[in-house]
Amino acid sequence: MNQLSKHRYFAVVLAAGRSQRFGANKQLQVLNGQPLVRHAAALARAVCGKNTLLIVGHEWRRVVAAADQQCQFVAINEDYGDGIGTSIAVAAKSLAHTADCMLILLADQPLISEDHLNALLSAWSGDDQEIVATAFAGTQGPPVLMPRAAFSELAMLEGDTGARKLLENPDFQLTTVWFDPAAIDIDSPDDLDRLT
Repeated sequence: MNQLSKHRYFAVVLAAGRSQRFGANKQLQVLNGQPLVRHAAALARAVCGKNTLLIVGHEWRRVVAAADQQCQFVAINEDYGDGIGTSIAVAAKSLAHTADCMLILLADQPLISEDHLNALLSAWSGDDQEIVATAFAGTQGPPVLMPRAAFSELAMLEGDTGARKLLENPDFQLTTVWFDPAAIDIDSPDDLDRLT
């Protein structure tokens, strides 16, 4: 049974990185008529309404403008150059006293759908020890729902280390929702060209 009505949940869009492999700010790249960051932010808003947080860093003013006010809240990661772990840490610290769980989205997974995000939310029992991750291509990863019990460990992430170690932590129950298109992310201009 879905317990979301009893819990405060937020969608978090990570869009702070320098996109070094891409060679330009990929959050600003246009696919299907809109910047990648706007697509992710619009999905966040569609599933969580005003409970949306955009994490920015590199060229943050341009990224915020491209998100087009889809996210209600914005947090700047001053340490964005150190890697994605710092952005997750900023999100966890920002929501520590506000959210019971957070649904983490990456701006560079353009095939993520509103239906899949709703499926992740629906799969969560409300248990503070349950993580709900996306399963794809023989692995598990984002988008991923993290319960409050994971926030303190997420807040300590550094460098380019994401939240994968929590998915393998026996202290948490891992639930997965299969969504093969999550395997598609944008790391290079060629990746973007293949989708256009």
